[in-house]
Amino acid sequence: MKTSLILGQRALRESLRTPDSLLPTLLIPLFFLVVNVGQAARIFPSAGTEFLKGQNYAAFQLPSSLLVAASFGSAALYLVEEVEGGYFDKLRATPIPRMAIAFGRLYAELVKMLVLGAVMVLIALPFGVRIEGGILGFVVLITVIALWSVVFSGIMQVVALKSRSAAATQSASLVFFPLLFVTPNFVPRHLLTRPMEIAATVNPVTYVMEGARSLILDGFDGPALLRALAVIVAAGALMTWLTVRTINSYD
Repeated sequence: MKTSLILGQRALRESLRTPDSLLPTLLIPLFFLVVNVGQAARIFPSAGTEFLKGQNYAAFQLPSSLLVAASFGSAALYLVEEVEGGYFDKLRATPIPRMAIAFGRLYAELVKMLVLGAVMVLIALPFGVRIEGGILGFVVLITVIALWSVVFSGIMQVVALKSRSAAATQSASLVFFPLLFVTPNFVPRHLLTRPMEIAATVNPVTYVMEGARSLILDGFDGPALLRALAVIVAAGALMTWLTVRTINSYD
């Protein structure tokens, strides 16, 4: 644990030395938020749309933008650079747990997403978005998104260790976007066509989105939050197992 935290601090300092790498993580999700709201807000007015619970359409779209931000983690690409440059092999030669090498960067991703997610929500508040869960709901919302970013970044690190290629790792990260759009992204699940509803139901990202959205629109929806956390825990366990297996077989 201590070694992972030390490596995580190193990864954070690395990000702070290149602040321009953080801008896409903030600006592109906000761009998606503005575009989606601009296209559909007049179709779903707050006064006559039941699923908005009296809020504007930006409140419904905000969780989608937060999940887009969670897919912009840089841990895997930095790991590829270390593999290609030989620094990863030097770390493996030191008497530190191999898991700490991978999980150190995930601690950094957690901190970065907590900060960037909070900034995104604070930017959205002046435009009529409110968190029905209050301050605690705000904290839980950002935590859920940050934990999902850790899971996603961890899976991308497995791809990085398997492929040892920046191009392959970057291409694999694009898988998230189809998963994001096969969700109740623009309307609730029950308003989707039947084939789309089935696809969204089997998509784990749906439950993370619905859990985050419930904190904004409903306050605290226990079942929705439990489903979101169950998906994060299950995906995190799979990511950890894959990471252990990949590092142990790494040559």
